[in-house]
Amino acid sequence: MQENNVFLSIIIPSYNEQDRIAPTLERVERYLSALGKPFEIIVVDDGSSDDMLSIVTDMAAASSVIRIISYKPNHGKGYAVRQGVAAARGEYIAFSDADLSAPIEEIDKLFAAMDKGSDIAIGSRAIKGAEIPVHQPLYRELGGKALNLIIRALAVPGIRDTQCGFKLFRGNAARELFAKCFLEGWGFDVEILFLARKAGFSITEAPVKWSHSEGSKIHPFSAAIKIIEDLIRVRLHRYQ
Repeated sequence: MQENNVFLSIIIPSYNEQDRIAPTLERVERYLSALGKPFEIIVVDDGSSDDMLSIVTDMAAASSVIRIISYKPNHGKGYAVRQGVAAARGEYIAFSDADLSAPIEEIDKLFAAMDKGSDIAIGSRAIKGAEIPVHQPLYRELGGKALNLIIRALAVPGIRDTQCGFKLFRGNAARELFAKCFLEGWGFDVEILFLARKAGFSITEAPVKWSHSEGSKIHPFSAAIKIIEDLIRVRLHRYQ
């Protein structure tokens, strides 16, 4: 347990999310408050150019649990999550997408995996028990499945869904692993799981409810090419 007794730090990496950040934070704060354990919400403003920063700053001023990290220029989701982890004070550290594609309520399933002894629990859309009320367009879904086959072959055999943006770590594992990461973009999910395997941390996929949200900033083809490039960089990188 950390000295300041924060049980859970949840990191929300965000870029130009002015239209949905307020309801997201309200929902997350309301749900975690009901659990009765000390928590903090860390919003990482990854160089936004809209009014998101001012919205979150106002909400943080009115809340004892919302914190904001902001910088410019935009670096990428991996960099944003890494900054959040470095600032997190929790015994457990999670990250979630700002659109709550996986609802915050699903964190109970990740903690259930932790209760069975896992160091890392990752939300999965690809294993038995997962629910997808709103699917991605077919070309995205098929492309994602093809990309995962490549990811499994090159980096993390056996993990069915590396890219779901809803993951929970024991705090010591998160701090150790993210301190070694160097990827700044979408490939960071694979890097962190690759490093976790190398370090001997246990990983469990937990089936979650997940819905596609309109307004995604990911361009599937270019993102897939970049992730494959990142995979090669990870395999060639000499980690300390």
